[in-house]
Amino acid sequence: MTDLYLHNYKVDSIFQLLGEHENDISYSVAYALAQCPIFLETFLQKVIGYKRKINNVSTCLQRYENAGGITDIEIELPNQFYLILEAKRGWNLPNRGQLELYASRPSFRNSKALSKHILILSECSREYAELHLEVHEVAGVSIKPLSWKDIAILASEARSKGSHAEKRLIDELLIYLRGLMTMQNLDSNWVYVVALAQGKPRGWGISWIDIVKRHQRYFHPVGGGRGGWPKKPPNYIAFRYYGKLQSIHHIESYEIVTNMHERIPEIPSKEWEPHFLYALGPAFGSNKEVRTGNIYPNGRVWCMLDTLFTCDTISDARDLSQKRVKQEI
Repeated sequence: MTDLYLHNYKVDSIFQLLGEHENDISYSVAYALAQCPIFLETFLQKVIGYKRKINNVSTCLQRYENAGGITDIEIELPNQFYLILEAKRGWNLPNRGQLELYASRPSFRNSKALSKHILILSECSREYAELHLEVHEVAGVSIKPLSWKDIAILASEARSKGSHAEKRLIDELLIYLRGLMTMQNLDSNWVYVVALAQGKPRGWGISWIDIVKRHQRYFHPVGGGRGGWPKKPPNYIAFRYYGKLQSIHHIESYEIVTNMHERIPEIPSKEWEPHFLYALGPAFGSNKEVRTGNIYPNGRVWCMLDTLFTCDTISDARDLSQKRVKQEI
């Protein structure tokens, strides 16, 4: 077999030739659904509960209607179901106005389908999307978020039941989707460096430092609002206090929590805004002392992992990481 390269990047899936923009992703998923009946059946069963055998299903891309905008994907079986799929690249979600526009499309509004849904496809975890969608129902139509990871899981499940031709096409799609999924990207060597305050917050029975050292946990607000916190979990996190870098950890897993007392008993029971709670892997770090450098006392920065082993300060590691990014542009 001959290796194929596009702009110096190895092509492992036919879908990679389309590209990685929102339209490219929606075209790829729609094509696979249309060409693999078992994938479409699995998708419909898991997402909207439709369990019958399918035939005469139409799948449309970039369909335009006056006063109804342009949809990414529409999947319809007359009198049975009508789905509008909105595809987003990254951790982005459509606003209320866009969803209301889709729900008001004449063909969608006047359809006699028993089941109508608007599905949001993005990199957002379902928990994040549920929290940040502006609306979960429009004109009686449910809005359901799905992540690209969810689509990959459905495709993998369908593959085990598919024909040889379906398996081959699903394999191509999975290679493509896994290259797009950046939620806690396992190939990322970026480290989120945060400062830990000394002492205990008022009313708490534990300090920030001991939450990390004793419980191997850390938490912060789910991003997307004020504060500049991440909207998606990083792969690595590092902690600084006492004027220097103390430890680096891989984030093994995470969950979204609104009452931290249920996970860390030393924190009083109280309802909070949604927070990411991370389970941390073993601590590691540089053999030399890495001072904080020129960073605000409570400042949070991003650094490439290797720079925290080669630079004398965290601020130098930050600056070197930013310089590398600019050189790549």
